[in-house]
Amino acid sequence: MKSFKLNSPFSANILLEGKPYLYFGGTAYLGIPQHPDFLKFYLEGIRKFGLNNGTSRNNNIQLGLYDEAEKYAAAQFGADAALISSSGYLAAQLTVRFFSTPERVLYAPETHPALWTAQKPASKGSFSQWATESLNRINNSDQQDWVLISNSLNNLFPEHYDFSFIKEILPGKKVVLIVDDSHGIGILDRGRGIFNLIPKTNQVEVIVVASMAKALGLDAGIILGTEKVIKALKSCNEFLGASPPAAAGLFAFMQSADIYKEEQEKLMALISYFAREINSDWKHIAGFPVFHHPDEKMFDRLMEKEISISSFPYPDPNSQAINRVVLSSWHTKENINQLISSI
Repeated sequence: MKSFKLNSPFSANILLEGKPYLYFGGTAYLGIPQHPDFLKFYLEGIRKFGLNNGTSRNNNIQLGLYDEAEKYAAAQFGADAALISSSGYLAAQLTVRFFSTPERVLYAPETHPALWTAQKPASKGSFSQWATESLNRINNSDQQDWVLISNSLNNLFPEHYDFSFIKEILPGKKVVLIVDDSHGIGILDRGRGIFNLIPKTNQVEVIVVASMAKALGLDAGIILGTEKVIKALKSCNEFLGASPPAAAGLFAFMQSADIYKEEQEKLMALISYFAREINSDWKHIAGFPVFHHPDEKMFDRLMEKEISISSFPYPDPNSQAINRVVLSSWHTKENINQLISSI
């Protein structure tokens, strides 16, 4: 597989080394980085608040916009409260480090590195195997306090993760479930993400962390949880000592509910259309814009037809390449038909 340096912005069409290609990769699922109306709001935010805000969140002079954005985000994604940080990595690390001690943390397979506290976790096998093993370990242990850490879904080999097993955790246990929804927020559950799809029980404290830089198009991170959890996390030095994301982006985010809804509806229609037209060799899940194909030569064949898809070796540089088609709302039905005819 040959790698390329882009010399044009991401959109449905890109330039690779000066040559135009139809592009089916990346994570801008809702096309927000190039959306003209969103950019108008962003520019308005820049005029109101400037390019950035270099003060920490415990400074005695604060932009009220940050509290407003967190309340707005909590309502949008169905949580009691939210914390917004400068990146998804910071949101994940802040949360994991606050709640974790090595002897009581159980990592699901393929958990994103942003959630690691040290070396790569040793988890292997499928998510369902991990869920069963974790449930048995928790219920059969004298230890009461546990932390479960997982992605919300598998975006490489598309798979929804089923968290219903937490309903079987025995009374008296105190479990914190930390879920990274970076690829689901803005997409799953009509854009609300995974938070309201996870069962709520008395034994389990559910906390969702996510990068807002994918479907939502913002250079920011978010944590969703109860008022108690968010208040505790806001007392951490990692939060208090870090500069917040640009206020302009959060301003645009709060003005763009209709934009997100419209783009999500476009994307869902494209996903359904493409799914109907492909054969069973493709692995995909309903309502998610990633389609995996096992043929390692797919990338090269499509490149010959001036179509670029996501392709990289996984889990290490010597592995077979993962070839995936990633749809975005900036694609058109004509783009999809061009792809279909070239497969």
